[in-house]
Amino acid sequence: MKKIFLSILFIASAISLGRSQENAKNIIQEAAKTRLDSTLQGFVKNGEVAGASALIFEKGKEVYFNAFGHADVDKKIPMKRNTLVQIYSMTKPITGTALMTLYEQGKFKMDDLLEKYAPEFAEMKVYKGVGSNGEMILEPLERPITIRDITRHTAGFSTRSDIPGFSEALNEADPFNWGNTLPQMAKKLGSVPLWFQPGAKWEYGPSVDVQAFLVERISGKPYAEYVQENVLDPLNMNDTRYVVPESGRSRMSSTYRYTEGGSLIQLPNEEAHAFNYKKWPLTPGGWGLTSTLDDYMRFARMLVNNGSLNGVEILDPQTVELMSTNHLDQSITDRSWLPSKGQVGFGIDFAVRLRRPASPQENNGVVGEFFWDGAASTLFWVDPVNELTVVFFVQIFPYNGSLHKRFRDAVYGPIVLPKGSK
Repeated sequence: MKKIFLSILFIASAISLGRSQENAKNIIQEAAKTRLDSTLQGFVKNGEVAGASALIFEKGKEVYFNAFGHADVDKKIPMKRNTLVQIYSMTKPITGTALMTLYEQGKFKMDDLLEKYAPEFAEMKVYKGVGSNGEMILEPLERPITIRDITRHTAGFSTRSDIPGFSEALNEADPFNWGNTLPQMAKKLGSVPLWFQPGAKWEYGPSVDVQAFLVERISGKPYAEYVQENVLDPLNMNDTRYVVPESGRSRMSSTYRYTEGGSLIQLPNEEAHAFNYKKWPLTPGGWGLTSTLDDYMRFARMLVNNGSLNGVEILDPQTVELMSTNHLDQSITDRSWLPSKGQVGFGIDFAVRLRRPASPQENNGVVGEFFWDGAASTLFWVDPVNELTVVFFVQIFPYNGSLHKRFRDAVYGPIVLPKGSK
């Protein structure tokens, strides 16, 4: 069966009008571009975002780019191709890639115990509740944390602020203070009980910060230095970094908040960019990087090319396959908000699509794709079936998954369920 192209949902109708299949492809690509332009323009026109941009590659070639609206409304700076944005949790797949370069070197195995390399997490206790005296009730581990747990968010860590006793203990330990180094973060995090037994739930949290610490511990190099040398520099991702120099700050997009009243508020740059305008001791693995469309596209294209780009190999194909394979077995039924991403499981720092959408309201996508997003509503995905890589940038809080749904529909066309589906 031939692979689907960017807008294959419309090819059949074009052919039925008497056009050749090749011409239909060309016409359909233009139709897809028109849909994408209209969708991104609509986000800005409707006041949902200040600026939006997207870049798409298919089969190694750029097939779409455009940018609309403003990066900085107050200064009237338009959203551009080289605009820098805070990618937040889209930092996570980069950290996972750095970790897996050490896996390829035989430095660890996926089911090794975390405490083998990080005794900070040995003999941890697990939260069970709060007693009548207000003290936490703790129980011993049923099994230790494995490295697989920290790559799939089943380790037991949590950053929730609403767990009686636990949240107060986490706040007091303050592991994620920007003034902490990664070893200090690990020591403080290891002093707080786990919220649940390892492997019992999928709970998004600081596991990828622990991955960054593990990279530092195993490699013997500061994490920021290791990821620079083994991922960012080889891919020429020169704008992807924790600290943005003064020379690059004019390209930084402002950050916006959508209020309950339905209006956009531009946050002060000094506040929104505080982490990226100064070198802090903390180099988190789960967030913190800035990037551009082209930089992150290089990372995505490396993944769709099975670990290599432009003759530079970052990962073996088998490692990319391992990362993009679901690691959540059926016994892990408590998955927090992960099901809101669609018919997905979770691999190594990516969501992995297992089934096609079950309803038109779900996120569109192709079985086999893997993806992740960021708190400011950025998104990327890798579609190996169609050799498609997509990067979508906005800077809006709170996180708006509706933007992703509509953007995905603009890429693939509306979801069409098989006949007989409800």
